[in-house]
Amino acid sequence: MKMRPIHTSIVNSLVASTPFVGPEALERRTGRPIELRLGANESPFGASPLAIAAMRDQALVTHNYGDPEAHELRQALSLQLGVPMASIVLGAGIDELLGLSCRIFLEPNDAVVTTFGSYPTFDYGASACGPVFHRVPYANQAPDLPALLDAVKGTRAKVVYLANPDNPSGAWWTPDEIDEFRQALPYGCVLLLDEAYYEYAAGYLPLDADDPQVIRFRTFSKAHGMAGMRIAYVVAHKDHTDALNKIRYHFGVNSIAQAGALASLSDPAHIAQVVAQTDLGRIELREFMVSMGLKPLPSHTNFLTVDVGSKSRAESILEALLQQGVFIRKPGLPPLDSCIRITIGRPEQRARFAQILTDVLRTL
Repeated sequence: MKMRPIHTSIVNSLVASTPFVGPEALERRTGRPIELRLGANESPFGASPLAIAAMRDQALVTHNYGDPEAHELRQALSLQLGVPMASIVLGAGIDELLGLSCRIFLEPNDAVVTTFGSYPTFDYGASACGPVFHRVPYANQAPDLPALLDAVKGTRAKVVYLANPDNPSGAWWTPDEIDEFRQALPYGCVLLLDEAYYEYAAGYLPLDADDPQVIRFRTFSKAHGMAGMRIAYVVAHKDHTDALNKIRYHFGVNSIAQAGALASLSDPAHIAQVVAQTDLGRIELREFMVSMGLKPLPSHTNFLTVDVGSKSRAESILEALLQQGVFIRKPGLPPLDSCIRITIGRPEQRARFAQILTDVLRTL
């Protein structure tokens, strides 16, 4: 029997899609295990030992709900970041927080500006609100700040999304450049500044919880090595966090994630080591790619995006690597669709990847 249409017009207008094809799905498709998991920009160095111990201890009492206010974690973040606790809201990853942020600002047909090809999960979160998207192409394989600003002004956008450092290009804008962009935004437009990779960058705009025109998104998924725990936070003006608290899922951040994140904050030496090892690995991987005649893009993240010359070649490399048990990804939209993207692995992973890619390139 055909169901009577009961879904909203916004949902009915959306095209069915899969935001992310995980390595598990690829294993099911190929019938072989993934040997090198280098496609999701997880930290191959793992979480802090202190975080792992705290999560194990918390697992013993998971019959209890976690603190819906995440008081201890927000207090620790407040002290570390130098912002009021009231300006911090936690969520189950930046993905959830982006979706919630769109819901507090956007109504149907409102204008939204973003880079054509940047982190697609923002689009999924915003789409549920029914806005009109204005997507600005990359310039020189990086987000085009002047063009984004022109689009905001020309469309009277309520929201502009920017990832800095950018995913999937790896490009990074200096604090001064981000500040100039922010200051030029017209009144009434809010900058959603995704800083998932900020620990790997050469600097970032100082946090200002009094600025009502920017919301900062940060995560424990990358340098902290807790991607599977799904925990992130925003820093924003109290008016915005009050609005987010009206609609957020109050038990959305589980107790194990809270315990691990709190312990991870107390181990800055682990984060510093992860960043240092990633920096060394990025240099090594870049040099290898150049030696293979490929063109790595500048990166301030824990991944390297490499131009291999054409979309068809990138697709062939991706599939050939998958058949060898290597999971990487490629951007899907031009001009980055001629690229592949590789997470910076541990030394032994990098060596094995170099060996497999060398063999693959000889056959293509």
